[in-house]
Amino acid sequence: MTTTLSHPTTTTTTPAAARPTGQARALAATRVVVSFLFVCHGLQGLFGAFGGVDGQGTAVPFGIWPAWWASVIHLVAGVLVGVGLFTRTAALLCSGAMAYGYFVVHQPTGLLPIANGGEPAALYSWIFLLIAVAGPGAYALDRLRRKS
Repeated sequence: MTTTLSHPTTTTTTPAAARPTGQARALAATRVVVSFLFVCHGLQGLFGAFGGVDGQGTAVPFGIWPAWWASVIHLVAGVLVGVGLFTRTAALLCSGAMAYGYFVVHQPTGLLPIANGGEPAALYSWIFLLIAVAGPGAYALDRLRRKS
């Protein structure tokens, strides 16, 4: 009996199992877009970008609680989530900051988000909580960090 050894050919394509799924890509796209919008709020509060906090280019005064600190979280944690670095921790921080903002700023003026203007805060809180639980999806620096 003769045994023939076959040698696989080398290909440059990525195996199907290693390619990100549609779900992982959708989660990554959501992560990047939501984080970009969140970072814009941080730039608005810290540097007066995009019309600032009053539409006249005014930034939040340094160290003012909670607005200045919220802007720092928006900028720093938003960038981390956007690039997918320490994603779960940063997303949990973003979620908590927005939940705090909702309950301290918006909820006292009305029961429901539609009545108290808190829809963005509520949405950011829940979306960042989803990212914290589900992970960063595809194309995140966390994946490179775990490999090394």
